[in-house]
Amino acid sequence: MPHGFNGKILRANLSTEKLTIEEPPEQFYRQYYGGEAFIGYFLLKEVPGKINPLSPENKLVFAAGPLTGVPTGGCGRHSVGGKSPLTGAFGEADSGGYWGAELKMAGFDAIIVEGKAEKSVYIFVQDGKASIKDARHLWGMKALECQTAIREELGDDFIKVTYIGPAGENLVRFASIGNDLDAIAGRTGMGAVMGSKNLKAIACRGHQRVSLADPAAVKELSLWIRNNTPITNKGMRDFGTARGVTSLNGLGGLPVRNFQLGSFEGAADISGEVMRDTIFVKRRACFACPVQCKREVKVDEPYIVDPRYGGPEYETIAALGSNCGITNLKAIAKANEMSNAYVLDTISCGMVISFAMECFENGLLSTKDTGGIDLRFGNADAMLQMLEQISLRKGLGSLLAEGVAIAAEKIGNGAEKYALHIKGLELPMHEPRLKGGMGVGYAVSPTGADHCHNMHDTMFTSDSAYLKEIKSLNYFEPMEITDLSPKKISIMTYYSNWIHFLNCAVCCFFVMSQGLVGFERTAGLVRAVTGWNTSVFEILKVGERAANLARLFNLREGLTPKDDTMPERFFTGQASGPLEGVRLDPGAFQKGVEYYYDMMGWPNGIPSPGKLGELGIDWAMAGR
Repeated sequence: MPHGFNGKILRANLSTEKLTIEEPPEQFYRQYYGGEAFIGYFLLKEVPGKINPLSPENKLVFAAGPLTGVPTGGCGRHSVGGKSPLTGAFGEADSGGYWGAELKMAGFDAIIVEGKAEKSVYIFVQDGKASIKDARHLWGMKALECQTAIREELGDDFIKVTYIGPAGENLVRFASIGNDLDAIAGRTGMGAVMGSKNLKAIACRGHQRVSLADPAAVKELSLWIRNNTPITNKGMRDFGTARGVTSLNGLGGLPVRNFQLGSFEGAADISGEVMRDTIFVKRRACFACPVQCKREVKVDEPYIVDPRYGGPEYETIAALGSNCGITNLKAIAKANEMSNAYVLDTISCGMVISFAMECFENGLLSTKDTGGIDLRFGNADAMLQMLEQISLRKGLGSLLAEGVAIAAEKIGNGAEKYALHIKGLELPMHEPRLKGGMGVGYAVSPTGADHCHNMHDTMFTSDSAYLKEIKSLNYFEPMEITDLSPKKISIMTYYSNWIHFLNCAVCCFFVMSQGLVGFERTAGLVRAVTGWNTSVFEILKVGERAANLARLFNLREGLTPKDDTMPERFFTGQASGPLEGVRLDPGAFQKGVEYYYDMMGWPNGIPSPGKLGELGIDWAMAGR
């Protein structure tokens, strides 16, 4: 077994309460690495086609990678995946914090959860052993109470816990899975899958350090990351991801009132700079990371915000702030705390609330539907009330808990035009009329609209460090931000395969990409950890393999290339601001999708037998 892995995968069948340990061969690890590719492999191999995502037949895979738990910045992440109850397609989300590293140190590379417990349970993993424990007393608890109760019950404050909250228990289709109170595997509704299995939490404790093939080389790279990434990521260190509010607002790329506009009159009131100067308490970090991009905030009035739940990231500020027309930073901080306590995806939650606000302002919903709530853009108290209703599936919140696609269909009367999603997944907080390449990336993403395995066009408009890095793969020059030529799509293709690899490794985009550890150093880190003769070519093929596995899963589940589309709103221009009149050209967009198919070896959007053979996954075609 190579270094960097334990060589053990825990399988937990909750229906039979049987726990087994599997030991895959080294070839399996080298081909799939971990994280996203593990998830694609097990979903295609073991989950029957067309099943209900909330049935016991679905599986939930928690997966680390070879870099998870290595004492180096950016290496504290893990992936969670299954068939998504929000999209009916490939579901995968990633989380930082400390739980993934603890899983590795507890002796396992992944946990496959299958079946459904008769009563609420949690799993305890410790130093190569595991047990299933009664969790009926934990059901209904929010995140902090659940984590505290498990640690007290097991008598160890160093235990790391991943859990669901009331949103997952109530099968909200965009419920998340949390850990460390401020780290969230946020997208695609994996919390609902966990809730459907009556699994409240998985607690981990380990004392085994990750085995390293070349400790001296790992130490050298770790020191480079420690000394350089806080400098290259100074904005992240100073303001967290909230640094993006001001810059995107200036470009017309900050979503406002359900993406009607891209610049916001109240942006300065909800920026990272204002957070630092008002409610900020201190920085936090994930496992072994020197950047410390996480925020901790405290509010005493008019809302009480517990700093233990961290502070809002950019996506949360935009989704529950500007996109709902809200300028009250304290209310956004409260929404973030509530989302982390109920364990809810703030992106989908903000999008479904802004959708409902636009429906309300256009007469498709009334106070009769909302239970008297004046659900207009800018009403912070209404946003907080609706967030709670969604988590508890009360009132209108029960409908909105289905996500915008289902909610719009049930509301009818043209509500679909306000439901901004791709494949059922609500758009994240990046404007495709500004970032056209990212818009194509949204369309072809296996999970639906997702910015986390995608390109940001703004990074390649000048001869920046990002462009210089990707020039090592091909010759590229700076490109206009609106460019959707084959050259732009080739950057998107290379870059998305790189991010898919990071989701297999499993490590942090902000350190490995934006911290410019980059391709060569990352490949070197994999070599130093595993002892493999890993190359940049290999790691990009790992990412490409993961993307193909996810694509095949979606095709098997009935999705077609027609689902690689974009909401009509983005083919029309904004009414004012820096992007006034700018639209995503439908013809250029469709060509961009087709260019991507060509570059991926997907004629008509379907992976070719030759491509699958090249990647060593021709077995996966048989399941279609």
